[in-house]
Amino acid sequence: MGTMVAGWDTTGPGLFYVDSDGTRLKGKRFSVGSGSLFAYGVLDQGFRHDLSIKEAAELGRRAIYHATFRDAFSGGTVSVYHVGPDGWTKMSGTDVGELHYEYYPADPVANPERHGGGEGDIFVPSKREHEVEEDGGKKEDPSSEEAMET
Repeated sequence: MGTMVAGWDTTGPGLFYVDSDGTRLKGKRFSVGSGSLFAYGVLDQGFRHDLSIKEAAELGRRAIYHATFRDAFSGGTVSVYHVGPDGWTKMSGTDVGELHYEYYPADPVANPERHGGGEGDIFVPSKREHEVEEDGGKKEDPSSEEAMET
């Protein structure tokens, strides 16, 4: 485990990963913690060198959301900060539960085979060839040995 340290000095921006032994690594993007693999998946897919500050903040927010959603040991709030030459600014602080419905809206889905006629309808898939028919008999497979004998 480790932590990220971000800052700005006379040479420009700096981002470091410091592990639990004190080893310091400089880089362009890091993800730390038990959910970091999930966050890296989002970062690797969405990172570009020409991201605007707003786009980068949203990418970071989405990466942290996915880490917290998929990892039972990660926290429940996504806090995103921008570090610049004049200091830091908090871009957002959002509960993971709210982000879940933002990223995965729970829109009603049309159900072609409505059973129950209201809220909580269930979907009953159509029967497959190998399933028992309503009269209790099995559908005969035309390629079966029994069908070929008759």
